[in-house]
Amino acid sequence: MTTEDKSPRILAGHIVAGIGVLRRIENHLETFLEQQAPALGRTLVAAVVVADALSRYYTAAETVFFRIASFFENSLEGKRWHADLLDRMAIAIPGVRPAVLTSPTQAALRELMRFRHFSRYYVELDYDWDRLDFLLKKFRALQGSLVEELNRFQALVEDADRDGRENG
Repeated sequence: MTTEDKSPRILAGHIVAGIGVLRRIENHLETFLEQQAPALGRTLVAAVVVADALSRYYTAAETVFFRIASFFENSLEGKRWHADLLDRMAIAIPGVRPAVLTSPTQAALRELMRFRHFSRYYVELDYDWDRLDFLLKKFRALQGSLVEELNRFQALVEDADRDGRENG
C-alpha cells in the first residue's frame, strides 16, 4: 500500500462509494420484492434473485470492511479471514480506531456472510424459502443500521483527517 493509499480522504471515499453500492443493492432488492416477486411467487427464479442480492450485499459490505482493515490494521490471513474481518469491525482498537459496527449489525451481517459462503459452494438450485425469509429479516434490520454506522465511521475518519491537517 502506498503512502497515498493511506490517506484518510481516500478511505473516506471508499466508504462513501461502498455505501452507494449498498444503497443500490437495497433498492434493487426492494424493487424486486415489491414489483416482480408477487407475480413470480416462491419460485426458483425469485429465490435466485433474492439469494444473489443478499450475497452481493454482504460482499459490498465486506469490501468496505476490507478497506478499513487495510487502512488501520493491515493484516488478514488464514482460512477464517472473512469471519475475522467481520469480528474486527465490531471491536474498538484503542489508540487506533473505534468500532465500525454495533453488535446487532455484526450479528445480522454474520448470517449474510454464512449464507454467501454456503451459496458459493452449494451448487444445487434448491433454495429454502424459510431460510430466505430469515435472511430477508436480517437484511431489513441491516437497512436501518449498516449504512448509518458506516456513515458515522466515515465522518469520524474525515474529522480525524481534518484535525490532523489543522494541527499538523
